[in-house]
Amino acid sequence: MQPNIPLVHPEIMKLRKELHTYPELSGQEYETAKRIWKFAEKHAHTARIETFGKTAIAIIYEFSKKGKTIAIRCELDALPIVEENEFPHKSANTGVSHKCGHDGHMAMVSGLVFWLETQPIQNGKVILLFQPAEETGKGAQMLVQDKKFEALGIDYVFALHNIPKEPINNIIITPKGFSAEVISVIIKTKGKEAHAAEPENGINPALAISKIIGEMALLNHTDPHLEDFAVLTPVHLLMGEKAYGISPSNAELHYTIRTWNSTQMSDLTSKIEALVEQICRLHKLDFNLEWLEYFPASINDTECSDQIHMAAFENGLEIVQKNHPFKFGEDFGWYSKKYKTAMFGLGAGVDSPALHHADYDFPDEIIGAGIQMFTSIIQNILK
Repeated sequence: MQPNIPLVHPEIMKLRKELHTYPELSGQEYETAKRIWKFAEKHAHTARIETFGKTAIAIIYEFSKKGKTIAIRCELDALPIVEENEFPHKSANTGVSHKCGHDGHMAMVSGLVFWLETQPIQNGKVILLFQPAEETGKGAQMLVQDKKFEALGIDYVFALHNIPKEPINNIIITPKGFSAEVISVIIKTKGKEAHAAEPENGINPALAISKIIGEMALLNHTDPHLEDFAVLTPVHLLMGEKAYGISPSNAELHYTIRTWNSTQMSDLTSKIEALVEQICRLHKLDFNLEWLEYFPASINDTECSDQIHMAAFENGLEIVQKNHPFKFGEDFGWYSKKYKTAMFGLGAGVDSPALHHADYDFPDEIIGAGIQMFTSIIQNILK
């Protein structure tokens, strides 16, 4: 069966390049939101446009009869990465670039406007959702806690993510869930400074920090096929100053932690808190832990996963089924706490640079398949 991939409207290709040229960081997507608003005003003639928070935008198609409400979500934000590419649509904002493909995701969701404007759909509601701050885990959390957003009465939320190193336009399905539960922690310790010649007169945190790192390493279960999968990655360490006459008093240790589910994460964070307390008390250190950048696990509802599978089959797209989620974090998991959700991967090409690499660029040739997947999902639920 030949893939059913339609031609993409030239305005969408133009929009994708424009969004790539003018990227903005999480929480600062003001001009990006204006570009989406301007596009919607020009092309979404039968929809209404609503805003949530400072930059979230929803293009809402409400049909004449009651029915299910489907949200198709994409992300507005870019990353603090200097772009290495030299093509004409290279980032014009120094030190900021779309290295996760959110420009392409926005283009695909925007492309649904041209289809929705011509469809004889009679029942239900379709919401094209442009969400800020995915990279920090704050955007989806803001929306699910917004009473105005809750009033939309959403039944289903769908999304996709482009996946480099997978054959182009393959549909990657992860039945149990799309992405890991992720949280980061800052462990701060405070001892007592002393002369470096007399460290016994102070409380130096070095031994305690080394012990914490060693004990944390023992909590790793890095085989993704394991139910108790856990990855604890030390990402930053700060202790003392470059002053060789001082035995330092303070240290700061940063970790990012990931598991497959909330229950396991809760158990793991309790273990971390207990071992830090035990070690710091043994070494007579004051301490505190600051938990931040929480990404709940993105859960794929069975009904929603079936819809993705059906859409891929109908459009002749090859399906790749993974038996475990992706290890990266995705704040789409906030929607999973409240709605029926599913996220799927769309192959970006085996030669594509990896996500978050300085030379990555979203491949335009997968835009059509992304649009077609979403149109089929909408049709099959609202028909």
